[in-house]
Amino acid sequence: MSDHINHECGLALIRLLKPLEFYKKKYGTNSYGLNKLYLMLEKQHNRGQDGAGFASVKLDTKPGERFMHRERSANQNPIQEIFQISNERIATELKNNPALKDNIDKQKKEIPHISEVFLGHVRYGTFGKNSKEAVHPFLRQNNWMHRNLIVAGNFNMTNNKELFNNLVLLGQHPKEMSDTVTVMEKIGHFLDNEVSKIYKNLKKQKVSKIDASPLIEEALDIPRILKKASEDWDGGFAIGGMLGHGDAFVIRDLLRKKLVLLKEYIFQEEVIKKYIMKEKNWEAYCFLKF
Repeated sequence: MSDHINHECGLALIRLLKPLEFYKKKYGTNSYGLNKLYLMLEKQHNRGQDGAGFASVKLDTKPGERFMHRERSANQNPIQEIFQISNERIATELKNNPALKDNIDKQKKEIPHISEVFLGHVRYGTFGKNSKEAVHPFLRQNNWMHRNLIVAGNFNMTNNKELFNNLVLLGQHPKEMSDTVTVMEKIGHFLDNEVSKIYKNLKKQKVSKIDASPLIEEALDIPRILKKASEDWDGGFAIGGMLGHGDAFVIRDLLRKKLVLLKEYIFQEEVIKKYIMKEKNWEAYCFLKF
């Protein structure tokens, strides 16, 4: 394992447990999740001043509607910049389209970051240049909703070159050798395998392609994907991730317990499932749509 890290990135994951209408009625805002994310990142601004970014995922969208959005900045005061951009976009849309004001469903459909799931990150650069391209979250995009993967985290993988080479042996062509890319592509590889396996079983049952998608989302085993992906990880890590259909997770190593502060009350809700696999020296918290 690596030596202790004194400067570490910050990570925040939010999964709203009730419909957006609930937060509008109770708190008077369509941006409850976005506002909470800002507070969580601002409290961690000392952990990373080289950049900040966040992504959001909308639940239960229809084909033709965007369900993922991202903001990133490597400029001075990056946290303030990314939230100013997102809040100004929301305000402009509402000003230009008065009919949206009292219609949360239409706001969700047409305005970025009126969403239920959020992943944010503040960066302390240890690899690569201090540029927007190096700021988390990173996206692995696909035209099938459940194969979209968004990842952000804090890593110090001691065997990153080995992880990179393993991806090459799988036939992949990673775009760089950073911890984030190698980890994301490894998770993505086993996500693709899981989806293919589930689809093959559904095909045997004569389920159509269009009917298979929601069944695949419901059948995905996120802990199993993470277990397979992490088998050759060596080092300290705290990783947050979201899938395009709304599943989300946080995984951290138990030896280091890096950078993740989780409030236990979230697990009282039925939609939250907690998995701990101590034999692999890590634990995963999974926020499942189903």
